[in-house]
Amino acid sequence: MAKKAAVDRLVRIQLKSYDHKNIDNSAREILKVVERYGVEVKGPIPLPTRIRKYSVKRSPFVHEDAQEQFEIRTHKRLIDIVNPSSQVIDALRDLSLPAGVQIKLEAK
Repeated sequence: MAKKAAVDRLVRIQLKSYDHKNIDNSAREILKVVERYGVEVKGPIPLPTRIRKYSVKRSPFVHEDAQEQFEIRTHKRLIDIVNPSSQVIDALRDLSLPAGVQIKLEAK
């Protein structure tokens, strides 16, 4: 007879930001809060950075070959929390992150 594996609850946190320093500091703060309660954490896992490049002409009429290039980098991090208690989730809700960091919580 095979043993059934225990079903683990999982909370996935996805962070997005244009500034890699802000997102790394936010991930560190989340890890501090979660480790204070002694819960298992996987991450932060860096996901591929999305780079959007734009070219803009410097002049609308003359010098059409002269262009400026701009890019926007979107950095992402993924943190999985295994079997979190309600105290951990409440502590994460009360956490204040810097402006410019988007956080998304998913229960799986």
